[in-house]
This record gives sequence, structure tokens and C-alpha cells, in this order.
Amino acid sequence: MIARLPPFAPGQTIGLLGGTFDPPHAGHRLISAIALRRLRLDRLWWLVTPGNPLKATDGLAATRTRVEAAQRLARDPRIVVTGFEAEIGSRYTHETIAWLSRRSRGARFVWIMGADNLRQFHRWRRWREIADLAPIVVVDRPGSTLRALAGPAGAALARFRRPEAEAAWFVRFAPPVFLYLHGPRSGLSSTALRRAAVDPPSS
Repeated sequence: MIARLPPFAPGQTIGLLGGTFDPPHAGHRLISAIALRRLRLDRLWWLVTPGNPLKATDGLAATRTRVEAAQRLARDPRIVVTGFEAEIGSRYTHETIAWLSRRSRGARFVWIMGADNLRQFHRWRRWREIADLAPIVVVDRPGSTLRALAGPAGAALARFRRPEAEAAWFVRFAPPVFLYLHGPRSGLSSTALRRAAVDPPSS
């Protein structure tokens, strides 16, 4: 068992930030800090996934290794790192959120992702069902602001978009509902960090 479902209390608002976290980096922490503050979340769970179905998993570090690395980075008592998706056999986000909805009644979950993920959200399995299951918050990322909103998923979700001024009570809205948050941005990515580790720049 990698991790049990993190504890929660009825009525709590919990953000879900999924990813391989291979490796975790300051960009994950920045997105989390923005979400915790602007959405007034009680907790934020980092969901360390067994693997991204849209990416090759060759060389992917073990889930336990990535969980432990993320725990060292988080450094915030409100952020809980969990690998429970591996325990329940979930490979897809809609499976995870549906599972939580059935077994964690009383908590309010909101899905959080960077704008770079919104650009490819239409490629996620049953992405429209994800939008029906939980409020979606997108945090701005360098180079993705306009392209993310103009993409297939951004265009489809546009009619459910709420003003950014409603961020503090956004989690109370029933899905489908969508919020785009602006703020400090990080250009870090796990893919780029892995590439740099394998191919360090020549002097």
C-alpha cells in the first residue's frame, strides 16, 4: 500500500492536483499556493499518478519514490501527497473523481490544473465527464494563456466560465463550472527537468 486516502472532514473544500510529479518542482508548489489562497481551500491533495496515459512511461520513477520526493517539496501542512490512485487501480482522472465522489461524500472537491494541460484537455479520456463531476480551476502558465482558452476544451467550457472575482466561493458552484486564475507564473516543467538531467548543457 503506497498511501491511504488522506483524512478529511465533511464540509471541507479540497483541491485535487494530479500529475506524475517526476520530478516535483517549485511550479507545483506555486500553483498550489495560488489555489489555496484564492479558492480558500481547506486542503490540497497532490495525486501522484501511476503514469500519464498520454505520455510514455519508460524510465518513470516508482510511485513511492515520487510520493516521497513530493512530500519533501510540499512543505505546507495543508498539502497532502497521496498515491492512492495506484491502490484503486485508476489510470484516468474521471475514474479517480468518480471514485472520490462515491466514497468521500460531504467533502467538496475541485480539480486544479495548469493552463498547459487545458490545451490538451480534449485528449483526456471522457474529459466532458470530468467537467460534469467537479468544478475545474485552471491556473495560468507561461505561453498558454490565449492558446489554452482558444483550444477545443477551452472553447467548450467557455459557457461555464465564472468571473475570477468569484474565486473565493467558486467551490460552491455545482459542475460543470470553470474558473481561470491569473497570478505569478512558473515556466518549470517536469519534462524539461528530466531532459536537462539526462542531457546537461555543454560548457
